[in-house]
Amino acid sequence: MEFVDKKKIAMAAAVRAAVGVNTCQGGKYIKKKKEENGQKSVIPHKQGFYEKYIKRPLDIVCSAMALILLSPIMLVTALKVHFDVGTPVLFSQRRIGKNNEEFNLLKFRSMTEDRDDNGIYLPDSERITKFGQIIRTMSIDELPSLFNIIKGDMSIIGPRPLPVRYLDRYTKQQLRRHEVRPGLSCPSIIDGRNDQAWEKQFEGDIWYVDHVSFLVDLKCIIGTVRIVLSHKGATASDGGSRGEFIGTASVDDLMADSEGNYMKIENG
Repeated sequence: MEFVDKKKIAMAAAVRAAVGVNTCQGGKYIKKKKEENGQKSVIPHKQGFYEKYIKRPLDIVCSAMALILLSPIMLVTALKVHFDVGTPVLFSQRRIGKNNEEFNLLKFRSMTEDRDDNGIYLPDSERITKFGQIIRTMSIDELPSLFNIIKGDMSIIGPRPLPVRYLDRYTKQQLRRHEVRPGLSCPSIIDGRNDQAWEKQFEGDIWYVDHVSFLVDLKCIIGTVRIVLSHKGATASDGGSRGEFIGTASVDDLMADSEGNYMKIENG
């Protein structure tokens, strides 16, 4: 019996030692990965009852009602855009959605197709038309995005969807803005729309991801209406679009594509 007890004790000690070694090694590995990334660990948000069961159905109902009520305005806008800048009347661009999935964002066109001698688009401030400035200021150009909401690409409230070329330029923390569907408006937009630093907007986006609720969405909708009516921050200070987001990329590694967008150069 004494021999058996000693044997059991030895086996138990060996197991504890093995577990201890593995745990320690695992801890060192995790710590090493954090140090290599130079970033704090990120814990994805957990969906609450509102986000999980109510937000999406509410988006569909509200967007459908908005399309019905605003259809006369959208029809008049489409006709005016047709005579203003020609066809197509809708602007479509690939944007980043929930879980980094891409989708085609729809808007009314507000700019001409004018290019320079090298075939590159002129600055937005030189291409935007008077009518385009009006529909941007009043956010009427965003109305076609209601179709994106019904389709499931977007939500009424959520971080604004940005171009696909920005995806590789985010920090790990900034990527958290894609844990929820992008939206027509977001609390971070209310703080400045197009007249604020990218980093400040992203901080507001992450705050929203961690605080999604009916009350937050309601406050954001009310705040958005106030901002739209005041015409504050609809465009950048120069009258065009906001400057390019550089993020973790190097300015030396960026170039303009055929559409005048800054694209990261692929090595090799």
